[in-house]
Amino acid sequence: MLQKRVEAKLTDSRTNRCGLLWEASLVALLVSTIASMVIAQIPQAPQAQLDNGVLHVTVDLPNASEGFYRGTRFDWSGVIANLSFAGHSYYGPWFEKIDPSVRDYIFAPPDIIAGKASADTGPVEEFTPLGFDSAKSGGTFVKVGVGILRKPDDQRYSSMHDYSIVEPVAWKVRARRSSIEFTQRVVDGVSGYGYLYTKMLRLVPGQPRMMIEHTLKNLGRLPIVMDVYDHNFTVLDHQPIGPDFSVTLPFAIQLDRPIKPELGAVEGNRIVYRRLLADHDAIDVHSTFNPVQPDNDIRVENSRVKAGVRITGDHPLTKFELWSIRSVMGIEPFIHLTAAPGETIHWTYTYLYYTLP
Repeated sequence: MLQKRVEAKLTDSRTNRCGLLWEASLVALLVSTIASMVIAQIPQAPQAQLDNGVLHVTVDLPNASEGFYRGTRFDWSGVIANLSFAGHSYYGPWFEKIDPSVRDYIFAPPDIIAGKASADTGPVEEFTPLGFDSAKSGGTFVKVGVGILRKPDDQRYSSMHDYSIVEPVAWKVRARRSSIEFTQRVVDGVSGYGYLYTKMLRLVPGQPRMMIEHTLKNLGRLPIVMDVYDHNFTVLDHQPIGPDFSVTLPFAIQLDRPIKPELGAVEGNRIVYRRLLADHDAIDVHSTFNPVQPDNDIRVENSRVKAGVRITGDHPLTKFELWSIRSVMGIEPFIHLTAAPGETIHWTYTYLYYTLP
């Protein structure tokens, strides 16, 4: 409507060439501004509410046209928009804007702008792709929690690339007061991969405890061999990331490569921050376990707001990563999964939310 009004005004002012040029510039400016506003908008997605009297959780529902997350990096199910406990909030957007042209995220002071691949919240999971390397250009491959994707001309997989979804797969969602279950069935006869995937978020009655329970049945003709990690985008009370935070594992942490000493350090089994992260600061912690580490148990705490979360898994850790910028901590435990054709596998994460004395 705004553009039509300006165009009408342009028609009336054609006798004035200078006015015409000025109005044309105004049209371009306004159209560009409107387009940028659409790109930057954080979508309002269909949601479900979970409550057990202790934990209060808002879940974004997967939807190909209206869902909060529609990239091809993370599993679409179980996206948590907010979780509150004892007056504390644990999850939510760590970015101010979304721009599909951004590869991962960028700093655009005073904002952080996330790309389509990474603009997600809460404990979201990413699976390694199935059949990408063997697929020809234009062929198909499979990603659990997303569906059947098209391989472009480039031969190297990147989780930041926005791959074409061959056919959106409808999710079956079953929501109750304190639990929600997502089911997705995908069979790709071309690549030979297929699965029946179920994820349930379940709040334990009367406790500050959330279970994320997974079941995956291999429906394809090829074995499934893949890694999965939970990114755990944590924005505890939206506190700035710095010395008030710590991450603790039950064993001494051996780094694959050093981190910036002015920003943080590893002290035995703890990761600490030396100063507040600001501007373009980023911390990346990488630790690979060989043999695997059976004690999958991670604590994240903030001494200022006196709150924390303990994340445990029932599969051994193959790797642990921590990614932090000023607005968010990404707590990333990796596990390895295999399923022969026809086999069904299970894995579970447990989240215990607590306050500190």
